[in-house]
Amino acid sequence: MNDEVTQYINGKKPWQIAVFEKLRAMIMETVPAVEERLQYGKPHYLKNGHYAAVVAVSKDKVSFMMFNATDIPAVAGFIRAMGDGDRKTVDIKEEQEVDYKELAVILEKTSAAL
Repeated sequence: MNDEVTQYINGKKPWQIAVFEKLRAMIMETVPAVEERLQYGKPHYLKNGHYAAVVAVSKDKVSFMMFNATDIPAVAGFIRAMGDGDRKTVDIKEEQEVDYKELAVILEKTSAAL
């Protein structure tokens, strides 16, 4: 795990730290060869030099974005398309239930070809 990423998240709200740590563990388990680094001020996760995911923490949410996700459908209230649909994002708010297993399934699909 990257020390810069750890420092980045340690400055956030307790609930955001908890969500981030669950996402981080899920990413590391789902994509074992993933490289974690702080880039553009946010934790990025790369597989074979290609972007797999990014986590962004803002004032009232934690956003988890997956790349190479054209084939993943957007689902209202769960996952939304970004750009031309090749990226999908899940926004997590305080006290929101999160299906980390479902996110892992999606991440496994989106990162398989990287």
